[in-house]
Amino acid sequence: MNIALTTVPPLSTQTAAQPFIAPKLFSAKRFVDTRKLSQAEWLDIRKQGIGSSDCASACGLNPYMSMLELWMIKTGRIKQSIEDESEGHAPLYWGKHLEPLVAQYYSMHTNTKVRRVNAVLQHRDPDKYFMLANLDYSVVGNTDVQILECKTAGEYGAKLWRDGVPLYVLCQVQHQLAVTGKKAAHICVLLCGHETRIFKVTRSESVIQHIINAERYFWDCVEKDIPPEADASHSASKALQQLYPEHIPLRTTDLSEDDNANQQFEQLLQARQQIEKHQQQFDLLKHQLQTQMQEAERATFKTGSVTWKKAKDSISLDSKALLKLHPDMLTQFPQSKQGTRRFNIYTADD
Repeated sequence: MNIALTTVPPLSTQTAAQPFIAPKLFSAKRFVDTRKLSQAEWLDIRKQGIGSSDCASACGLNPYMSMLELWMIKTGRIKQSIEDESEGHAPLYWGKHLEPLVAQYYSMHTNTKVRRVNAVLQHRDPDKYFMLANLDYSVVGNTDVQILECKTAGEYGAKLWRDGVPLYVLCQVQHQLAVTGKKAAHICVLLCGHETRIFKVTRSESVIQHIINAERYFWDCVEKDIPPEADASHSASKALQQLYPEHIPLRTTDLSEDDNANQQFEQLLQARQQIEKHQQQFDLLKHQLQTQMQEAERATFKTGSVTWKKAKDSISLDSKALLKLHPDMLTQFPQSKQGTRRFNIYTADD
Protein backbone atom coordinates (compact mmCIF):
# COMPACT_ATOMS: atom_id res chain seq x y z
CA MET A 1 0.00 0.00 0.00
CA ASN A 2 1.48 3.37 -1.02
CA ILE A 3 0.97 5.97 1.72
CA ALA A 4 1.60 9.38 0.18
CA LEU A 5 3.15 11.00 3.21
CA THR A 6 5.02 13.45 1.00
CA THR A 7 1.94 15.18 -0.41
CA VAL A 8 1.02 17.00 2.77
CA PRO A 9 -0.37 20.52 3.25
CA PRO A 10 1.44 22.99 5.51
CA LEU A 11 1.20 22.53 9.25
CA SER A 12 -2.13 23.83 10.58
CA THR A 13 -3.01 24.41 14.20
CA GLN A 14 -6.20 24.53 16.20
CA THR A 15 -6.12 25.84 19.73
CA ALA A 16 -8.74 25.96 22.43
CA ALA A 17 -10.74 29.19 22.63
CA GLN A 18 -9.87 29.76 26.29
CA PRO A 19 -6.43 31.26 27.07
CA PHE A 20 -4.08 28.89 28.84
CA ILE A 21 -3.73 29.54 32.55
CA ALA A 22 -0.73 27.53 33.63
CA PRO A 23 -1.72 25.06 36.33
CA LYS A 24 0.63 23.32 38.66
CA LEU A 25 1.74 20.52 36.36
CA PHE A 26 1.90 16.96 37.63
CA SER A 27 2.52 13.45 36.42
CA ALA A 28 -0.30 10.92 36.27
CA LYS A 29 -0.19 7.59 38.08
CA ARG A 30 0.70 4.49 36.05
CA PHE A 31 -2.44 2.43 36.52
CA VAL A 32 -1.31 -0.67 34.61
CA ASP A 33 1.41 -1.70 32.15
CA THR A 34 -0.14 -2.54 28.76
CA ARG A 35 2.78 -4.27 27.03
CA LYS A 36 1.68 -7.82 27.88
CA LEU A 37 -2.08 -7.35 28.17
CA SER A 38 -4.35 -9.57 26.11
CA GLN A 39 -7.36 -8.07 24.34
CA ALA A 40 -9.69 -9.45 27.03
CA GLU A 41 -7.51 -8.04 29.83
CA TRP A 42 -7.36 -4.68 28.07
CA LEU A 43 -11.16 -4.51 27.83
CA ASP A 44 -11.46 -5.46 31.50
CA ILE A 45 -9.12 -2.60 32.46
CA ARG A 46 -11.22 -0.19 30.41
CA LYS A 47 -14.31 -1.11 32.45
CA GLN A 48 -12.59 0.16 35.61
CA GLY A 49 -12.79 3.81 34.64
CA ILE A 50 -13.39 6.39 31.91
CA GLY A 51 -10.68 6.41 29.28
CA SER A 52 -9.92 9.28 26.93
CA SER A 53 -11.78 7.58 24.05
CA ASP A 54 -14.80 7.23 26.39
CA CYS A 55 -14.82 10.93 27.30
CA ALA A 56 -17.09 12.25 24.55
CA SER A 57 -19.63 9.46 25.15
CA ALA A 58 -19.59 10.06 28.92
CA CYS A 59 -20.23 13.75 28.20
CA GLY A 60 -23.02 12.99 25.70
CA LEU A 61 -21.01 14.38 22.76
CA ASN A 62 -20.05 11.28 20.78
CA PRO A 63 -21.98 10.91 17.48
CA TYR A 64 -21.25 7.16 17.45
CA MET A 65 -21.93 6.07 21.05
CA SER A 66 -24.46 7.40 23.56
CA MET A 67 -24.03 7.71 27.31
CA LEU A 68 -26.51 4.88 27.74
CA GLU A 69 -24.59 2.45 25.51
CA LEU A 70 -21.30 3.34 27.24
CA TRP A 71 -22.99 2.81 30.64
CA MET A 72 -24.13 -0.65 29.54
CA ILE A 73 -20.55 -1.50 28.54
CA LYS A 74 -19.07 -0.21 31.80
CA THR A 75 -21.65 -2.07 33.90
CA GLY A 76 -21.02 -5.31 32.00
CA ARG A 77 -24.48 -5.56 30.45
CA ILE A 78 -23.09 -5.71 26.94
CA LYS A 79 -19.66 -6.44 25.57
CA GLN A 80 -17.77 -3.75 23.74
CA SER A 81 -17.91 -4.59 20.05
CA ILE A 82 -14.50 -5.43 18.66
CA GLU A 83 -14.24 -5.35 14.89
CA ASP A 84 -12.79 -8.41 13.19
CA GLU A 85 -9.26 -7.41 12.20
CA SER A 86 -8.34 -10.76 10.64
CA GLU A 87 -9.44 -9.89 7.09
CA GLY A 88 -8.02 -6.38 7.11
CA HIS A 89 -11.36 -4.72 6.28
CA ALA A 90 -12.16 -3.04 9.59
CA PRO A 91 -11.19 0.60 10.22
CA LEU A 92 -9.72 -0.56 13.52
CA TYR A 93 -7.27 -2.76 11.60
CA TRP A 94 -5.97 0.08 9.43
CA GLY A 95 -5.95 2.57 12.29
CA LYS A 96 -3.79 0.22 14.34
CA HIS A 97 -1.32 -0.56 11.55
CA LEU A 98 -1.06 2.97 10.15
CA GLU A 99 -0.58 4.62 13.56
CA PRO A 100 3.25 4.08 13.61
CA LEU A 101 3.51 5.58 10.11
CA VAL A 102 1.51 8.63 11.20
CA ALA A 103 3.81 9.02 14.23
CA GLN A 104 6.85 8.61 11.98
CA TYR A 105 5.58 11.31 9.64
CA TYR A 106 4.88 13.63 12.58
CA SER A 107 8.37 13.11 14.00
CA MET A 108 9.96 13.78 10.62
CA HIS A 109 7.78 16.80 9.82
CA THR A 110 8.17 18.51 13.21
CA ASN A 111 11.76 17.38 13.87
CA THR A 112 10.81 16.01 17.29
CA LYS A 113 11.11 12.61 18.90
CA VAL A 114 8.11 10.67 20.12
CA ARG A 115 7.93 7.74 22.52
CA ARG A 116 5.24 5.14 23.06
CA VAL A 117 3.47 5.21 26.41
CA ASN A 118 2.91 1.56 27.27
CA ALA A 119 0.61 2.15 30.21
CA VAL A 120 -2.87 3.13 31.22
CA LEU A 121 -2.53 6.31 33.25
CA GLN A 122 -4.76 7.44 36.12
CA HIS A 123 -5.47 10.92 37.46
CA ARG A 124 -3.41 11.48 40.59
CA ASP A 125 -6.24 13.13 42.58
CA PRO A 126 -8.12 10.55 44.71
CA ASP A 127 -11.51 12.12 43.90
CA LYS A 128 -10.81 11.70 40.15
CA TYR A 129 -9.74 8.05 40.33
CA PHE A 130 -12.20 7.17 37.54
CA MET A 131 -10.27 9.25 34.97
CA LEU A 132 -7.94 7.00 32.97
CA ALA A 133 -5.92 7.66 29.81
CA ASN A 134 -3.98 5.56 27.32
CA LEU A 135 -1.79 7.89 25.24
CA ASP A 136 -0.59 7.05 21.75
CA TYR A 137 2.77 8.78 22.18
CA SER A 138 4.55 11.32 24.38
CA VAL A 139 6.54 14.09 22.69
CA VAL A 140 10.12 14.14 23.95
CA GLY A 141 11.98 17.32 24.83
CA ASN A 142 9.27 19.79 23.74
CA THR A 143 8.30 22.33 26.38
CA ASP A 144 5.33 23.51 24.33
CA VAL A 145 3.68 20.18 23.39
CA GLN A 146 3.90 16.95 25.38
CA ILE A 147 1.33 14.54 23.86
CA LEU A 148 0.80 13.14 20.35
CA GLU A 149 -2.55 11.65 19.35
CA CYS A 150 -2.52 9.81 16.00
CA LYS A 151 -5.70 9.48 13.92
CA THR A 152 -6.69 8.00 10.58
CA ALA A 153 -9.89 8.79 8.70
CA GLY A 154 -11.37 7.32 5.54
CA GLU A 155 -13.63 8.95 2.97
CA TYR A 156 -16.57 9.35 5.35
CA GLY A 157 -14.56 10.18 8.45
CA ALA A 158 -12.51 12.80 6.60
CA LYS A 159 -15.64 14.96 6.25
CA LEU A 160 -15.70 15.38 10.03
CA TRP A 161 -12.23 16.98 9.85
CA ARG A 162 -13.18 19.51 7.16
CA ASP A 163 -13.55 22.39 9.63
CA GLY A 164 -10.86 21.28 12.08
CA VAL A 165 -10.74 18.75 14.88
CA PRO A 166 -14.11 17.06 15.54
CA LEU A 167 -15.64 17.80 18.93
CA TYR A 168 -15.43 14.21 20.16
CA VAL A 169 -11.66 14.16 19.43
CA LEU A 170 -11.19 17.50 21.23
CA CYS A 171 -12.90 15.95 24.26
CA GLN A 172 -10.57 12.98 24.07
CA VAL A 173 -7.44 15.14 24.02
CA GLN A 174 -8.62 17.53 26.75
CA HIS A 175 -9.30 14.43 28.88
CA GLN A 176 -5.70 13.30 28.27
CA LEU A 177 -4.42 16.72 29.29
CA ALA A 178 -6.59 16.58 32.41
CA VAL A 179 -5.26 13.16 33.46
CA THR A 180 -1.60 13.91 32.74
CA GLY A 181 -1.50 17.56 33.82
CA LYS A 182 0.23 18.50 30.55
CA LYS A 183 -0.06 21.81 28.73
CA ALA A 184 -0.80 20.89 25.11
CA ALA A 185 -1.08 18.09 22.57
CA HIS A 186 -0.67 17.64 18.85
CA ILE A 187 -3.16 15.63 16.79
CA CYS A 188 -1.71 14.18 13.60
CA VAL A 189 -4.43 12.84 11.31
CA LEU A 190 -4.04 10.90 8.06
CA LEU A 191 -7.01 11.62 5.77
CA CYS A 192 -7.97 9.13 3.06
CA GLY A 193 -4.44 7.69 3.07
CA HIS A 194 -2.76 10.64 1.34
CA GLU A 195 -3.32 13.91 3.23
CA THR A 196 -1.87 14.63 6.66
CA ARG A 197 -2.71 17.49 8.99
CA ILE A 198 -1.38 18.46 12.39
CA PHE A 199 -3.49 20.36 14.93
CA LYS A 200 -2.47 21.80 18.26
CA VAL A 201 -4.88 21.57 21.21
CA THR A 202 -4.02 23.68 24.24
CA ARG A 203 -5.18 22.82 27.72
CA SER A 204 -8.37 24.64 28.71
CA GLU A 205 -9.17 24.64 32.42
CA SER A 206 -12.82 25.58 31.83
CA VAL A 207 -13.34 22.73 29.34
CA ILE A 208 -11.57 20.29 31.64
CA GLN A 209 -13.80 21.28 34.55
CA HIS A 210 -16.90 20.61 32.43
CA ILE A 211 -15.44 17.22 31.46
CA ILE A 212 -14.68 16.33 35.09
CA ASN A 213 -18.22 17.27 36.18
CA ALA A 214 -19.83 15.28 33.35
CA GLU A 215 -17.60 12.24 33.89
CA ARG A 216 -18.19 12.31 37.66
CA TYR A 217 -21.97 12.24 37.03
CA PHE A 218 -21.56 9.40 34.53
CA TRP A 219 -19.33 7.32 36.80
CA ASP A 220 -21.76 7.87 39.66
CA CYS A 221 -24.41 6.29 37.41
CA VAL A 222 -22.07 3.35 36.80
CA GLU A 223 -21.29 2.79 40.48
CA LYS A 224 -24.92 3.14 41.56
CA ASP A 225 -26.11 1.03 38.60
CA ILE A 226 -28.55 3.73 37.52
CA PRO A 227 -28.87 4.27 33.75
CA PRO A 228 -28.24 7.82 32.50
CA GLU A 229 -30.86 9.57 30.41
CA ALA A 230 -31.25 8.36 26.82
CA ASP A 231 -30.68 10.77 23.95
CA ALA A 232 -32.07 10.80 20.39
CA SER A 233 -29.24 8.77 18.83
CA HIS A 234 -29.41 5.39 17.13
CA SER A 235 -26.92 4.21 19.75
CA ALA A 236 -29.40 5.01 22.55
CA SER A 237 -32.21 3.26 20.65
CA LYS A 238 -30.09 0.13 20.30
CA ALA A 239 -29.06 0.29 23.97
CA LEU A 240 -32.69 0.55 25.13
CA GLN A 241 -33.61 -2.53 23.10
CA GLN A 242 -30.75 -4.40 24.75
CA LEU A 243 -31.49 -3.07 28.23
CA TYR A 244 -35.20 -3.94 28.06
CA PRO A 245 -35.45 -6.66 25.37
CA GLU A 246 -38.70 -8.27 26.61
CA HIS A 247 -42.06 -6.92 27.72
CA ILE A 248 -44.20 -8.47 30.46
CA PRO A 249 -47.58 -9.39 28.91
CA LEU A 250 -50.55 -7.35 30.20
CA ARG A 251 -48.32 -5.26 32.47
CA THR A 252 -49.10 -1.51 32.38
CA THR A 253 -47.17 1.40 33.84
CA ASP A 254 -49.60 4.13 34.89
CA LEU A 255 -48.02 7.54 34.24
CA SER A 256 -51.31 9.48 34.19
CA GLU A 257 -50.41 11.33 37.41
CA ASP A 258 -46.85 12.11 36.33
CA ASP A 259 -46.91 15.68 35.01
CA ASN A 260 -43.52 15.40 33.32
CA ALA A 261 -44.42 12.14 31.57
CA ASN A 262 -47.76 13.58 30.40
CA GLN A 263 -45.98 16.63 29.00
CA GLN A 264 -43.53 14.37 27.15
CA PHE A 265 -46.45 12.39 25.68
CA GLU A 266 -48.14 15.59 24.43
CA GLN A 267 -44.86 16.70 22.87
CA LEU A 268 -44.54 13.27 21.27
CA LEU A 269 -47.98 13.62 19.66
CA GLN A 270 -47.08 17.09 18.37
CA ALA A 271 -43.76 15.85 17.00
CA ARG A 272 -45.51 12.97 15.20
CA GLN A 273 -47.97 15.42 13.65
CA GLN A 274 -45.12 17.66 12.47
CA ILE A 275 -43.26 14.68 10.99
CA GLU A 276 -46.38 13.60 9.06
CA LYS A 277 -46.91 17.16 7.81
CA HIS A 278 -43.28 17.52 6.72
CA GLN A 279 -43.35 14.08 5.07
CA GLN A 280 -46.40 15.08 3.03
CA GLN A 281 -44.66 18.31 1.95
CA PHE A 282 -41.51 16.38 1.07
CA ASP A 283 -43.44 13.83 -1.01
CA LEU A 284 -45.36 16.57 -2.83
CA LEU A 285 -42.18 18.44 -3.82
CA LYS A 286 -40.49 15.18 -4.84
CA HIS A 287 -43.41 14.19 -7.08
CA GLN A 288 -43.51 17.64 -8.69
CA LEU A 289 -39.82 17.43 -9.57
CA GLN A 290 -40.18 13.86 -10.85
CA THR A 291 -42.96 15.05 -13.16
CA GLN A 292 -40.61 17.65 -14.63
CA MET A 293 -37.72 15.19 -14.97
CA GLN A 294 -39.77 12.60 -16.92
CA GLU A 295 -37.16 10.13 -18.36
CA ALA A 296 -34.10 12.13 -17.28
CA GLU A 297 -31.69 10.45 -14.85
CA ARG A 298 -30.53 13.69 -13.21
CA ALA A 299 -31.85 17.20 -12.67
CA THR A 300 -29.52 20.03 -11.67
CA PHE A 301 -30.25 23.22 -9.75
CA LYS A 302 -28.29 26.27 -8.63
CA THR A 303 -27.45 24.67 -5.28
CA GLY A 304 -27.36 20.94 -6.07
CA SER A 305 -28.94 18.07 -7.99
CA VAL A 306 -31.25 15.05 -7.73
CA THR A 307 -31.18 11.68 -9.46
CA TRP A 308 -34.02 9.30 -10.32
CA LYS A 309 -32.62 5.95 -11.36
CA LYS A 310 -34.09 2.51 -11.88
CA ALA A 311 -32.56 -0.27 -9.80
CA LYS A 312 -31.16 -3.26 -11.68
CA ASP A 313 -33.57 -6.12 -12.35
CA SER A 314 -32.93 -9.10 -10.12
CA ILE A 315 -34.18 -12.62 -9.44
CA SER A 316 -34.83 -13.79 -5.88
CA LEU A 317 -35.96 -17.04 -4.34
CA ASP A 318 -39.69 -17.36 -3.67
CA SER A 319 -39.27 -18.94 -0.24
CA LYS A 320 -43.01 -19.22 0.42
CA ALA A 321 -43.61 -21.22 -2.76
CA LEU A 322 -40.55 -23.37 -2.06
CA LEU A 323 -41.69 -24.22 1.48
CA LYS A 324 -45.17 -24.99 0.19
CA LEU A 325 -43.69 -27.65 -2.11
CA HIS A 326 -41.01 -28.80 0.35
CA PRO A 327 -42.13 -28.00 3.92
CA ASP A 328 -39.41 -30.29 5.34
CA MET A 329 -36.73 -27.83 4.21
CA LEU A 330 -37.65 -25.47 7.05
CA THR A 331 -36.51 -28.06 9.59
CA GLN A 332 -33.38 -28.82 7.57
CA PHE A 333 -32.33 -25.20 7.10
CA PRO A 334 -33.86 -23.14 9.94
CA GLN A 335 -32.85 -19.54 10.55
CA SER A 336 -33.91 -17.96 13.80
CA LYS A 337 -34.47 -14.22 14.02
CA GLN A 338 -34.77 -12.52 17.38
CA GLY A 339 -37.77 -10.25 17.70
CA THR A 340 -37.51 -6.66 18.90
CA ARG A 341 -39.96 -4.50 20.79
CA ARG A 342 -42.02 -2.05 18.73
CA PHE A 343 -43.09 1.34 20.03
CA ASN A 344 -46.67 2.26 19.02
CA ILE A 345 -48.64 5.39 19.93
CA TYR A 346 -52.34 5.41 20.87
CA THR A 347 -54.55 8.35 21.83
CA ALA A 348 -57.88 8.43 23.64
CA ASP A 349 -59.61 8.57 20.25
CA ASP A 350 -57.99 5.33 18.98
